[in-house]
Amino acid sequence: MKVFSAKVIDGKLDMPEGSFQEGATVTLLVPEDEEEEGFRLSPEDQALLLESIAEADRGEVVDGWQLLAELED
Repeated sequence: MKVFSAKVIDGKLDMPEGSFQEGATVTLLVPEDEEEEGFRLSPEDQALLLESIAEADRGEVVDGWQLLAELED
């Protein structure tokens, strides 16, 4: 998993060649209106996000129901 930013130019995402494999499925987070600027991550926050994604990929997660039960105690 990677974090990636691109600009829309002529209705298409402009990104460096080789950024993704042909046919890759990607998920986009898009502001709902033009006034919303979205967000930017600092290099430190991006590293933390990527490590968290890697932890989840390794199965190092807590079940949501278990977490809620622990919070109720």
